[in-house]
Amino acid sequence: MIKSKFLRAGVCSIAMSLALVGCASEPSSNGSTTEGVDEGGSNEGGDLVVAVLSDATSLDPHTSSDVPSGNVQSNIYQTLVKYNTDMELEPLLAEEWTPIEEDVWEFKLREDVYFHDGSEFNADAVKANVERILDETTASPRAILFEIVEEITVIDDHTIQFKTEQPFAPLPAHMAHYASSIISKDVIDADNEAVENGDQPGTYINDNPIGTGFFEFESWQPGDHLILNNFEDYWGENAHVDTVTFRVVPEDLTRIAELETGSAHIIDPVQPSDLNRVENMEGTEAYVRNAASITYLGFNMDKEPFDNKLVRQAIAMTLDKEAMLNGILDGTGEAAIGPINDTNFGFSEDVESIERDVEGARELLAKAGYEDGFSTTIWTNDNRERIDIAELTQASLSEIGIEVDIKVVEWGAYLDATTAGEHDMFILGLSLGTGDADYPMHMLFHSDSVGSGNRVFMEDETFDQMLYDARIEQDEDTRLQMYVEATNYLNEESPMAFLYHPSHIMGVGEGVEGFWSDASGVYQLKDVTIQ
Repeated sequence: MIKSKFLRAGVCSIAMSLALVGCASEPSSNGSTTEGVDEGGSNEGGDLVVAVLSDATSLDPHTSSDVPSGNVQSNIYQTLVKYNTDMELEPLLAEEWTPIEEDVWEFKLREDVYFHDGSEFNADAVKANVERILDETTASPRAILFEIVEEITVIDDHTIQFKTEQPFAPLPAHMAHYASSIISKDVIDADNEAVENGDQPGTYINDNPIGTGFFEFESWQPGDHLILNNFEDYWGENAHVDTVTFRVVPEDLTRIAELETGSAHIIDPVQPSDLNRVENMEGTEAYVRNAASITYLGFNMDKEPFDNKLVRQAIAMTLDKEAMLNGILDGTGEAAIGPINDTNFGFSEDVESIERDVEGARELLAKAGYEDGFSTTIWTNDNRERIDIAELTQASLSEIGIEVDIKVVEWGAYLDATTAGEHDMFILGLSLGTGDADYPMHMLFHSDSVGSGNRVFMEDETFDQMLYDARIEQDEDTRLQMYVEATNYLNEESPMAFLYHPSHIMGVGEGVEGFWSDASGVYQLKDVTIQ
């Protein structure tokens, strides 16, 4: 029996996009206790239980930016295109997409698709969604996905065109990110009306998450569990389970115990130190795949001494990435030399990476005026792996005289606090969900992303211009070299220390078939069956 599954995603290039142009008890839906197994032993039906570390923060894909929320949203809503297991673009709500002019993309949409509220999916709905993401009132942290869109034209009910400021090859890839999920236009209209009456954007949508997906929202008890039901009128082949319950189980060992006893069918994450235990348990499997993701140590560049580039460089130069990979990640994952890995176009090994050099770090710190070091804090959320990384970082920085306290914060509060800039240093990650360097580099470092994805508060006109030039460049080789230069610039400025690209490690219970995760760590539950 194969106990673990290791997947390796290929590099997603712009050429690939163009080539595809043609184309606590365990609650059930009624609140009672469920065994999670269909009594008849059938592989159809039943309640699929997913035990997760962190709860969703929002069911509005346009105003949230965290993977736990995306894991729920991606099963309620759908995007125009999607990635398969090899990070290749495939049709979803759009049947085909074509660059009819250098600066115009046309999408042909599926017919006979309806939202959970019975309203029709059409080009007007797509237009309303993209316009909402771009609306400054929405304050979407994902606006960077579409900010180059200049004009949206509805040709007919199932044809829509996007005119961009400049030729923009990655637009189909951006349409595959779960943040571009399509919400019912009626719900968007109701949310806009609620905003006019004083509500925050997304408040109505969070209570009424209506998409076209194979599951529909049933109920949510924040901090405990969230339930989705099989949407029987789904336009394609229906999902195989009756319900999905996302149950919040913060304790790592408790999640493993629930997998072992069958109380949970899937658990996420499995910490690397627990991988062998899951692999050796009778009837369970470890699902492991390389991640389109980056884990990093970020610096608040608005605070002293992190407004000094030499201090940031010194810290980045002190960190022992190999100790992180071998001592904490048990050999999983890979050391980062920049913000992206080979799952994304724009990656190259030909960058000037930062190597560990403790003596050189001491010299930089002294040059910056901190020869005796200083005291500071590292913030992290309640994730054992990140706490371990924080502790290892704490030990490493003591070598150059930096005294570090670690502050552990609950997930939702952590996102709010780092968005508001309350932190000094912090450990966080980003999923590289579009398969192209344009998105993560904009999300993490562009001036327009300050206060959302840009939690290091980097505002650099030179770098902003580098990103703009790279996103409109049409020659692929030239564009690749531009991202090499952008990565070198980031390593020089060191707004963050790029630590590693983790492996996604999840546990899958006995009798569960058809589960996989995309490279961003987003669950694919449509074809899952349970015995």
